[in-house]
Parts: sequence; C-alpha cells; structure tokens
Amino acid sequence: MSLSYIHVPTDCRIVTEILSQIGDKWSVQVVVQLGEGPRRFNELRRVVDGISQRMLTLTLRGLERDGLVTRTVYPTIPPRVDYELTGLGCSLLKTVRELGMWAVANRDEILEARRRYDRAEAADSAPVPKPYRAA
Repeated sequence: MSLSYIHVPTDCRIVTEILSQIGDKWSVQVVVQLGEGPRRFNELRRVVDGISQRMLTLTLRGLERDGLVTRTVYPTIPPRVDYELTGLGCSLLKTVRELGMWAVANRDEILEARRRYDRAEAADSAPVPKPYRAA
C-alpha cells in the first residue's frame, strides 16, 4: 500500500508534538465524550473513567490551546462552564472513531499475533538444559 499522497514534513517535530497531545489516552477519551455534545467539567470527570481533576483540567487546557475544544463561561451563580468540540475537534473525532473501528475489527487478529509472539519469546528465553553426565 502506497502512502505517497501523504506529505511528510522534513521536520517531524511538529507532527510528533501534535500527535503526543491528541494521542494520549485522556485526550482521546475527552474528545469522544465531547463528540456527544457539550459537557460540563464534572460531567466529563464522571464519564472519563479514572481521570483526576488535575489531569482533566490539563487535558482540557491542552485541547483548547490546540483549537480542538472551546470553553464557554456563562455568567450565572455559580458560574457554568461548558466544553465543546470545535470544527477542528470534530474532524479529529471522525479520525478517532475510524481508528477505534479499525481496532475493534482487527482485535482478534492482533491478540492472536501477540500470543504467537509471546510463545516464541518464551521459547527463545527458556534455559538450555545441560547435557547429562554420568558420574
């Protein structure tokens, strides 16, 4: 399969930086949740399993900085803050969903490949028996 239609920049640092931000486990989960519509901070915290308040704050700030999420503050008491995907964030969501579908479709094949690899590794690292010597 040829990937000649993809232009790879000479300096991959930019691509690496962006992928490290959007590809971490928390960003992906937040993007998926926001794909269902705007959410408040505590709603996100409840639905993103295992994320701490601090990590959610950092993740949302990073996604907002990258233009993937908007933060809207409503002047109510107490203040209401909603997070929502931007157009750019929605385009990322499409890609994330496609990657998720690929993972589900290929799960069994990947698990079998892992089992074969692990068996081969175990066989390669098994101690070699010493020859028997009669006393």
